[in-house]
Amino acid sequence: MKTISIIAGVIALTGVAIYALPGLTADTKPEPLRMAPPAPRSLPSVPGSMPQVQLTFAPVVKRVAPAVVNVYSKSVVQQQVNPFFNDPLIGQLFGTPEMRQRVQQSLGSGVIVRADGLIVTNNHVVEGGNEITVSLADKREFRAKVLMADARTDLAVLKIDTKGERLPVVPFADSDAVQVGDLVLAIGDPFNVGQTVTMGIVSALARTQISASDYQFFIQTDAAINPGNSGGALVTTAGTLAGINTAIYSRSGGNIGIGFAIPANLVRRVVEGVEGGLKNGGTANVQLAWVGANGEQVNSEKAAALGLPKPGGVLIKDVYPGGPLGKAGVKSGDVVQTVDGAAVDDMQSLNYRTATHRPGDNVRMHIASGKTGRDVTVTLALPPENPPKEATTIAGRNPLVGARVENLSPAAATELQMDVMEHGVAIVAVAPGGLAANYGFQPGDIVRSINGASINRTGELVRALNGVNQWNMVIERGGRKLTLSVEG
Repeated sequence: MKTISIIAGVIALTGVAIYALPGLTADTKPEPLRMAPPAPRSLPSVPGSMPQVQLTFAPVVKRVAPAVVNVYSKSVVQQQVNPFFNDPLIGQLFGTPEMRQRVQQSLGSGVIVRADGLIVTNNHVVEGGNEITVSLADKREFRAKVLMADARTDLAVLKIDTKGERLPVVPFADSDAVQVGDLVLAIGDPFNVGQTVTMGIVSALARTQISASDYQFFIQTDAAINPGNSGGALVTTAGTLAGINTAIYSRSGGNIGIGFAIPANLVRRVVEGVEGGLKNGGTANVQLAWVGANGEQVNSEKAAALGLPKPGGVLIKDVYPGGPLGKAGVKSGDVVQTVDGAAVDDMQSLNYRTATHRPGDNVRMHIASGKTGRDVTVTLALPPENPPKEATTIAGRNPLVGARVENLSPAAATELQMDVMEHGVAIVAVAPGGLAANYGFQPGDIVRSINGASINRTGELVRALNGVNQWNMVIERGGRKLTLSVEG
């Protein structure tokens, strides 16, 4: 379970009762004013029958719980025997350090969404796992195949071989119909104690800024969620899947009543994408629609500067030429306020509303430009892979040995959760124990220049690295420029 530490505060609200005064007329003698007595307080109704006394969620749990599973992920990681070799210079002088293998295990939950054994869980539950095991509620265990694992949405889709047996499933709810105050059940396996059901309410909707995901739009609940619940089900009282439990706020790593679930509408879109890809003989990678722009939240200060009556919406900063918003006539400085009537307040919520549609779908957006507004129809599309990735793994004798790099395009930037307008050459993976890892290079780093020469394509990077004995490098990481000088 992902956890985020916070310092919580409490705000108390008070109410004031107002009573009516008796009326006065010209034909009556004025009487002293008296306060009307308060209305008698209504008492909670007493259950009138045994069925009312025995109200319970047991029928819902009995129907849904068999479709919630445990997911065990085992991975083998390489670990240096001697940390002395962490120094890149030592590695160059004495060669490759001695490594040993260590088995690492993680525990999570999952939800069966198709009777032939298709299961949804969190990406962070299975990420890096070499062996995935699924344990059903009846204690049977199956080896699982990872069909798709997507860090952007923090969702993964698994498949187990049921030999033709039909398994119980949890049907999807329309998560847009979920309301604050609705009762919900969280089902999973916290701390590996066994399947556990907790109850709470929907505390809030459309929570963003919770994690690194570009598509965060979480349902918040106070149902107890703990480590091991990741990937489990957040269920409505109708027995449908409202969301996939994903993250909690916590000081200690345990539950304090603030948990978050990925809405079912995005989960369903991901599952449909996996099913469609496999049915057409392709891959299970889910391709999510995009709007072709980046933007920022409109706060009170920006709203006043833009002439808007109140904060809200997404201020568009850059529009990709020929992208969906560009074709619809949306320009830099416009504010996207709604998508199909649903309000959007930041880029994450706009990305979410877009991703729940298929590429090619038409959506209606309300655009504000100063004090005027207009509705536009936007035809969604896939982010283009232009230029092509031209992915390559760096070899030879240079500081980037062991790094895998590719050209940035809107498609590549989306996969890497980077700004869609970024360009250049990005590091997408770093081999453990290699020179690139020892020098501290990370996935997401962009190589801007080597020895003063700008780097725009992977071919330029390879040529700049070879045939020299000194590398003066400029790297961009999270918007900051970093420099590294290495002599060989």
